[in-house]
Amino acid sequence: MHRWSKLFVPTLREVPSDAEVASHKFLLRAGYVRQLGAGIYSYLFLGQRSVNKIIAIVREEMDLIGQEFLLPALNPAEIWQESGRWTGMGQNMFRLQDRKGAWLALGMTHEEVMTDIARKELRSYKQLPQIWYQIQTKFRDEPRPKSGLLRVRQFLMKDSYSFDIDAAGLDRSFDLHDQVYRKIFTRCGLSFVAVEADSGAMGGSQSQEFMVYTEAGEDLIASCACCGYAANMEKAVSRLAPLQDLAPTGDGQPELVFTPGKGAIADVAEFFHISPAQDVKTVAYMVETKSAKGESVWHPVAAFLRGDHFVNETKLLGLLGGSDLRTMQAEELETWFRGPAGYLGPIGLAPAASLLDGKLNVIVDAALEGRTNMVCGANKLDYHFRNVTPGRDFSWTIAADIRNVAEGEGCPTCGAPLKVAKAVEVGHIFKLGYKYTESMGARVLDPNGKEVTPIMGSYGIGIERILTAAIEQGNDPNGFWLPPSIAPFDVVVTITNVSDAALLAAGEKVAADLEAAGFDVLLDDRNERAGVKFKDADLIGIPYRVNIGKKVAEGKVELVRRASAASEDVEMAGIALALSNAALPA
Repeated sequence: MHRWSKLFVPTLREVPSDAEVASHKFLLRAGYVRQLGAGIYSYLFLGQRSVNKIIAIVREEMDLIGQEFLLPALNPAEIWQESGRWTGMGQNMFRLQDRKGAWLALGMTHEEVMTDIARKELRSYKQLPQIWYQIQTKFRDEPRPKSGLLRVRQFLMKDSYSFDIDAAGLDRSFDLHDQVYRKIFTRCGLSFVAVEADSGAMGGSQSQEFMVYTEAGEDLIASCACCGYAANMEKAVSRLAPLQDLAPTGDGQPELVFTPGKGAIADVAEFFHISPAQDVKTVAYMVETKSAKGESVWHPVAAFLRGDHFVNETKLLGLLGGSDLRTMQAEELETWFRGPAGYLGPIGLAPAASLLDGKLNVIVDAALEGRTNMVCGANKLDYHFRNVTPGRDFSWTIAADIRNVAEGEGCPTCGAPLKVAKAVEVGHIFKLGYKYTESMGARVLDPNGKEVTPIMGSYGIGIERILTAAIEQGNDPNGFWLPPSIAPFDVVVTITNVSDAALLAAGEKVAADLEAAGFDVLLDDRNERAGVKFKDADLIGIPYRVNIGKKVAEGKVELVRRASAASEDVEMAGIALALSNAALPA
């Protein structure tokens, strides 16, 4: 057992001024971590014990499907240049030069390094499939470190990589990781949801995130409690309720209307006595792509959608195949719309025939298709059009889903109302395809002796994010409680008065008995008031407490469940059994 009197557990009574979310506050207050610099943390005794327990669960489950490696955090620039990500990662990558002037990077992820091993060592389909994983420190030059361990510059990740001979093999590797991830997060005590996600900088054809609902999250996910549908907002779709279109005025053709000072959607809706859903919103962008020489090329984009909808820029960027988006500036609006902000619209525009062909890319959200008699800007100060029908009065380069799903819209699978809420990502699995093996020249011989390119998957788990998500799920004003599987200790045995020889002896015996029964025990033998000990025990995340107090004279101790604050008196001789029963899932 461990004795609290011998440990370094620097608890804090006051909430740190720079801590915004619950997990950050309690990690600092409970003495789990201390900050060294922006986004850089030291793990103290309690924090490291929890991290080690999480790693042990991850390792045990991953060993069932893969082989553990340990790769260098320091990577030569050449392998990142081969994959094209040396420039693609931008300022998020830490770069440095050695004494000879050679460029290196601190690894953010290890697709390139794993692929380098594969291309040098794998020769035949008989060596496939392979699943290789590691638990390693990663580095990211995060521009705005915040929320404690949720957004940092140095972090621990379990990253694994699969190599298969064909897409069917990749499907199996992907499904194996899906199953193992569900076991890992369940064993870690998390309430999670698996969601369809965007692959982002990783590339690939399919990806899935494992998310934990919490207000500390920076991602929004849409999910259905009825059928289980769930997706990141970058991928989420929904069913829209039918809308009543406006009746035409006059001859039903677009009519120019003087709308002085009505540049905002709400003002336009009030002026015409319509719903924002009957107005066409215009959002003007410039999208960046890279030339063959790696130079930036910017293309104009006009996005049109319902007035009550909002552009999902990740969807739009993915549709365009670009690397970055920014809003158009005034001179660019004049070039492409001949009109001012607040009065932009689709009529009179000349859309590009195909995406990124040098002309204006006109993107219409799918929700505008089939609508009639809408209102839109006229590309003229203080004027709008009404009686505007998409497809008749203006055309587009492409129509696609480019909007954010909203709370209460219909589930695309069953039609039930969707929930939209903040969540933290704790894991992400990708079907990478041939992005890395092709660019880096990995080849094997297939059963016919033909040289083919292996297909890859990539799969990550944020170790510290499991800890922070668990704290976000289980806390109150007095502290937090962790699931026993990842708590630094299963139980704290609190001797209320160490000056009382009988209580001290009883506490020693209970702690020893619990340890002999297989529990991870912390004995609070400090010479402190009982109230101080109880407050500390409530603060530091241990799920159970056994109080050694006056009822010891009757052969009884008090067992407290931290999550509910429920307590019961238990015979000292039966404390191990009582704690075992308390720890069973409800």
